Amino acid sequence: MADFKRTSFLKNAKSLNGGQFLGLNSLPSVPASKKDRAYVIEQMFDERPDLLAYSLYGNSNYFWVFALRNPDIIKDPIRDFKAGTAIILPGEDTVNGL
Repeated sequence: MADFKRTSFLKNAKSLNGGQFLGLNSLPSVPASKKDRAYVIEQMFDERPDLLAYSLYGNSNYFWVFALRNPDIIKDPIRDFKAGTAIILPGEDTVNGL
């Protein structure tokens, strides 16, 4: 089984054939929270969810939480992260609990 960092969205993925292949991925859910907030992506974060993740959560590896919290808006976690797009930001306590 491959070992992924705690901050990776692949952390629960299983491996096949002695670890040579990645099995089906079970993506974590990013549930709604009272600490979530509406946000419009600023130009400085255009196609850079890693920079926003670092700014909010102190870790750029959490770039993927925006796509999982906004699945109807962000399909591609990089290319769909466009300035002017309104999204919901998960609260820090939610992200730390993933």
